[in-house]
Amino acid sequence: MNRRAVHAASGRRLGASNPREEGPADLRLVPPALAAWVTAAVTLGGPPGWVAGVAVVCLVVGGALLMAGRRRVHAQEGSVGRRFGEGQPEEGPERGPLGVRRGGLPLGGGYRRDGSRMWPRVSVAAVLLCVGAAAASAGLHGADLRRGPVPALAREYAQVTAEVEVTSDPRLTRPRIKGDHAAPTAVLLDAEVRRVRRADGTGVVTRTPVLMIVDATSARGSPHLSVERSPWLSVLPSTRLRVAARLAPALSGGDEIAAVLRVRGSAPPEIVEEPSGPQRFAGELREGLREATDGLDADARALLPGLVVGDTSRVTPELDDAFKATDLTHLLAVSGGNFTILLALFIGPPGLAQRAERRGLAPRLGVPLRATALFGGAITLGFVIVCRPDPSVLRAAACGSIALLAIATGRRRSLIPALATAVLLLVLYDPWLSRSYGFVLSVLATGALLTLAPRWSAALRRRRVPPRLAEALAAAGAAQAVCAPVVAVLSARVSLVAVPCNLLAEFAVAPATVLGFATLAAASVALPVAKAMAWCASWPVQWIADIARAGAALPGGGVDWPGSWAGALLLALVVVAVVFVGRRLLRHPWLTGACGVLFLLVVVQPPPITRVITGWPPPGWRMAMCDVGQGDATVLAAGDGTAVVVDAGPDPVLVDRCLGALGITRIPLVVLTHFHADHVAGLAGVLRGRSVGAIETTGLEEPPEQAEFVRREAAARHIPVTRAVAGERRRTGALDWQVLWPPPSPTAMEDGPNDASVTLLVKSAGLRMLLLGDLEPPAQRALSRSPAAAELGGVDVLKVAHHGSAYQDPDLIRRAAPRLALISCGEDNPYGHPAPSTVAALRAGGAVVLRTDEDGALAVVGAGGGLSVARH
Repeated sequence: MNRRAVHAASGRRLGASNPREEGPADLRLVPPALAAWVTAAVTLGGPPGWVAGVAVVCLVVGGALLMAGRRRVHAQEGSVGRRFGEGQPEEGPERGPLGVRRGGLPLGGGYRRDGSRMWPRVSVAAVLLCVGAAAASAGLHGADLRRGPVPALAREYAQVTAEVEVTSDPRLTRPRIKGDHAAPTAVLLDAEVRRVRRADGTGVVTRTPVLMIVDATSARGSPHLSVERSPWLSVLPSTRLRVAARLAPALSGGDEIAAVLRVRGSAPPEIVEEPSGPQRFAGELREGLREATDGLDADARALLPGLVVGDTSRVTPELDDAFKATDLTHLLAVSGGNFTILLALFIGPPGLAQRAERRGLAPRLGVPLRATALFGGAITLGFVIVCRPDPSVLRAAACGSIALLAIATGRRRSLIPALATAVLLLVLYDPWLSRSYGFVLSVLATGALLTLAPRWSAALRRRRVPPRLAEALAAAGAAQAVCAPVVAVLSARVSLVAVPCNLLAEFAVAPATVLGFATLAAASVALPVAKAMAWCASWPVQWIADIARAGAALPGGGVDWPGSWAGALLLALVVVAVVFVGRRLLRHPWLTGACGVLFLLVVVQPPPITRVITGWPPPGWRMAMCDVGQGDATVLAAGDGTAVVVDAGPDPVLVDRCLGALGITRIPLVVLTHFHADHVAGLAGVLRGRSVGAIETTGLEEPPEQAEFVRREAAARHIPVTRAVAGERRRTGALDWQVLWPPPSPTAMEDGPNDASVTLLVKSAGLRMLLLGDLEPPAQRALSRSPAAAELGGVDVLKVAHHGSAYQDPDLIRRAAPRLALISCGEDNPYGHPAPSTVAALRAGGAVVLRTDEDGALAVVGAGGGLSVARH
């Protein structure tokens, strides 16, 4: 494109104010960067001899090719000089007086007019040198995992006393349900063992990366003490600790650790050396931000520190699931986008960074370009220290540093070479990034924004889409298109609402980031000012959280997908097909609108339409048993959109999805039969977005941590909690029920919490249903001898006790004589539920036995002779 065409394309009478020729994308650094990335990923952990051989061969061959290329260039330069001496050079429109192209590149040297082409052998040499450097770096980092005595001691599961240097912020493990208990929470820290002393007293100095696991329950000293008060959570990176721990081998899978260091006991950490000055300063800033956000609502209090400095310690599993379901996890913690906003605030928009009319704080303060680059470098360094060197932070800092160098030297920037250079430098610095999914997603998203998004935005503008909306749509769509296959590998699910959710959330990211960093800066100087700024930042942050929760709550917001690389390839083909078809659909507005309405119906799934198509829930259903895995969640219909829920299952996502499919929006009462995790851990899903009148529980508060969890969830939503006692009768709508068990003082139960389960006899328009919770034989026999025994006979539906375990009282089964027996259990559960003996006993009594692990969710319809069950 010549200069005349550039001015003509501007549409202005005087031409473009900043004309510039756009040549093809400069991709020269892409092959070396990709080659180094692949090499690092392959050679990490490989045999040392093989890795060293690859490094040496590639470096030698690459160096030889590079030297040969330089000799050829010198030979051509000599040839040009000789021609000049003989008076042979010609001067034309593209040649200077020395037979050299204008721009200083010798003719015949294998260069294009813009000087972008390198010698083929030089290109190959660059790739080989990068491969050799990556192999050498990977070999050295892999050797760290084999060096010193730690790996051998880990294979012996040795008890040691070690001095370790912490290299990351402490973080809590996510709560996990194991059977009827929640797994103990632990504190995780990345660290390096600097000195290790065996049980025999011999000590060795070393430097070996490990993962420290600290039992958070033991560290708290009491299960009732809040996890956030653990002294281990206040340990800063670069702190040296002395710990007595047991070493264990690290699981294979590419993690950058040589062993696991398991610390048990209630003692606080023993500090040998305080953290460094920069880390103390960063810790004070982060602590000030947490203090400034203490008065905000729960979501804003959790999300703002994560968005600004990557502190996700307050993010609940429920909020984390919502962000994962909508592919908004890049907003859950600080990312490259946050740094870009911060840098643009200082140096101005990237497109104006080198112009006289550039915007931003720096030109307004009269800071020249080179000083702007120096200040920007200081901001980059502070950003990495405060936010910690996570993959997205390192990638953003590297790209920003290259951009700052371009500003300082006055040269034109090229963002694709900047990204390739950032990838190359980061992989050489830390080869473990080559195996990091977060790093892959970060690079893919950035590459899509630099390559696909501008073209898609231009295409949308040609179809009369407003420019800003076109840019936002193109950015969200391009990033989602290239990242979706990798996300599918990680989550085995594809989000259908990712693009609209990202689009809606994007408008709040910039104000949230700017106000968040302002809060961070003010917290250590003027806390009241910081609190005011945090309150202002909470509005856009709450908007982002609301978008994530709303998108995750949509029944058709995602579809299950094979979580393998074959599934990723299939999804990539689907994405290509969707883009191909979408380009043609945009030419037909009416057809595009019809597809949009169809997509909206698939995602929202309005209950009337869903019921017609799927038959779920069946008309007139009385009772539903949700498929929540190894746990219990029963729903008793009490009117249109109203139900009483008995137990919440182990997973809030599954029970929320079940209630949403049933169309339940109002819950007068939630009954939690007992406090085992497989009955109460999903409570947040039951309460999410629904009007709940009260929660009723058993009187035996064991395990205490689960009882505390229920009280905390109820208090956060101002829901009263009451106790169920035998003899209580209640009614709501067409639903009538009586509490048969436990007795008023369930403190001496033989089988603990199971035998304290709330047992209900429910009546609904002639249908009698007996719900036994997890009662064991001792309590079942006591129930048969209680005053309520007369009510037990001739029930229509029996919710079999304890997931159909073998521990049942045959007399109670014979007395109940159910026509239909429902069992809630998880597929391939490790407990053998339901027991064949229990199923046989129920069928021998004339009951039809259905189970959620084989039949899915179940809904009971009708009564008397018209009793039937629908499966979903």
